[in-house]
Amino acid sequence: MVRNRHLAKSISDAAWYRFREWLEYFGRVYGVPVIAVEPANTSVKCSNCDEKVAKTLSTRTHKCPQCGYVADRDKNAAENILKAALLSAITYRRADGNQRLGRDRSLVERGNLLE
Repeated sequence: MVRNRHLAKSISDAAWYRFREWLEYFGRVYGVPVIAVEPANTSVKCSNCDEKVAKTLSTRTHKCPQCGYVADRDKNAAENILKAALLSAITYRRADGNQRLGRDRSLVERGNLLE
């Protein structure tokens, strides 16, 4: 059905929406947070120094000329997605042991995130 040039985008969008619904459902069932992240530029941005490194689709290795970080293109994108998710909904433990939600970038840098 996806090969139908008139309906392919609609069918694909519906499939991804259903997949996201299932992820959110099982996240609630098992108590795992599910956070949607904008995937734009995740494979272009260096996960180590945030420098944009242009590459073609056939380039499978991320090599940052700014900081020298070398990783697989997919691993670099996954690290960027993880960072974006952590920054969008940070859960950290305060000194008194209570949990709190916040949007403080310094918490990611200090590593006070719950595991």
